[in-house]
Amino acid sequence: MKVKLILGIMMTGLILAACQPASPTANPVQNATDTAISTAEPTAMGTEVNPVTVRVAVLPLIDTLPMYVADQQGFFSKHGVKVELIPVASAPERDQLLQAGQADATVNELLSDMFFNKDGVKMEVVRFAHKASATSAHFFVLASKTSGITDIQGLKGVEIGISQGTIIEYVLDKLLQANEFAASDIKTVSVPKMPDRMALLASGELKAAVLPDPLAGLSVQQGAVIILDDKQFPAYGASVISFTKTFIDQNPQTVKGFLAAIEEATTLLNSNPSQFASLLSDKELVPPPLLGSYIIPTFPVAGVPSQADWNDALTWAKDKGLISVDVPYSGSVNASFLP
Repeated sequence: MKVKLILGIMMTGLILAACQPASPTANPVQNATDTAISTAEPTAMGTEVNPVTVRVAVLPLIDTLPMYVADQQGFFSKHGVKVELIPVASAPERDQLLQAGQADATVNELLSDMFFNKDGVKMEVVRFAHKASATSAHFFVLASKTSGITDIQGLKGVEIGISQGTIIEYVLDKLLQANEFAASDIKTVSVPKMPDRMALLASGELKAAVLPDPLAGLSVQQGAVIILDDKQFPAYGASVISFTKTFIDQNPQTVKGFLAAIEEATTLLNSNPSQFASLLSDKELVPPPLLGSYIIPTFPVAGVPSQADWNDALTWAKDKGLISVDVPYSGSVNASFLP
């Protein structure tokens, strides 16, 4: 059992920073796109010859699976797009690449885009990447096997391990509020690194914690108990595909082709997920102990977060003191490139 836990946590060292804070007070992409240069040559028909390469910073998250499917199946090439998937180990590293103009797109979440855009639009959300569905959750609130907690009421007043100022904390607050928890009922402790959070949960030093799929599955395999998940509230934990504004302005047809390829990949993936099980290990998207049992979730079809979704996350971020301005939905979320 200890060996399995060690193997799982070693593998998740790369995954750990997907929900770590990426310096919310910083201004990522301040000069991100100043150096981006399009080499595409638009034709009279609006297509592009010698298309610019889309550099996508990708964390080792299940959310990125449709991109790997699109790449493997040749869908990007089919739609006239060149794509370079750049592995990154953390959210700060991802944002540094965007800031330095070394990446053009990524998978992140609304809060991240708000931090980018608080002083002017630098990033645009163009599509959902992943979110919970009726059959598969994206985020889980777990209790330690030694905690004695068996239902939601047992979480009142209990310190729950989170990554402060991130989607992890946002999802927890929203799920508990939806279950009629008052603010005074919600207690948290910041454990930014997910392997640390998992280890503390496994040891019982943390009575409860929030983890995403598939790391939650690894914790359950080690004895943790699922108390709550986001299947009924998919908008809270949704991840998105975001492009730098300058890349979009210079290469609109490339963005359209990219999303057309993602749509084709998503349709194929949802229809026959087992066909792509090898990508889970090849791209290190799932901890090794789960590879034989992990069920690939259903991925969302073309769509973007609503203004209500944006406003809800923005209000939460302002209440937490993470953002002090009203970051606009218009310009930050762009559905015009969806197929």
